[in-house]
Amino acid sequence: MILVQRALPAAPMLALAGAAIWLASTARPALTLHLSTAVSALVLGILIMLRAKGTASHRSLGRVWVALMSVAALSSFWLTGLREGFSVIHLLSVWTLVAMALAIYFVRKGNVKSHKRFMVGTSIGLAGAGVGALMPGRALFLLFWG
Repeated sequence: MILVQRALPAAPMLALAGAAIWLASTARPALTLHLSTAVSALVLGILIMLRAKGTASHRSLGRVWVALMSVAALSSFWLTGLREGFSVIHLLSVWTLVAMALAIYFVRKGNVKSHKRFMVGTSIGLAGAGVGALMPGRALFLLFWG
């Protein structure tokens, strides 16, 4: 029950994301894969941050989160938006993969503080990417308001 109460503030975001994924599914498979994994990672990341750290469930959910983020980052290389080729945004995908690898390295070495910094930073980056994707001229903006 507590988990449901904590997840309720995310409901409007999930509705918006579900609509975006549905709209994208008719457009491009890579966009659908990217959106579905990124939105899932965003929601799961919020739940992970609300739960106790260091538990078996934290580790299990964290592994799922890293897998979702990895697919989201890798799928972004098939998204070129309105331009052909890669953009500066694709560097963020590379950094996401590097940051997650470093976070895993640090927690395995017992450096929980650095692990936390990289994971929180990656989560903030994910939220920022979502906000950026809703800016005029971007794919999600065009899907909703184009």
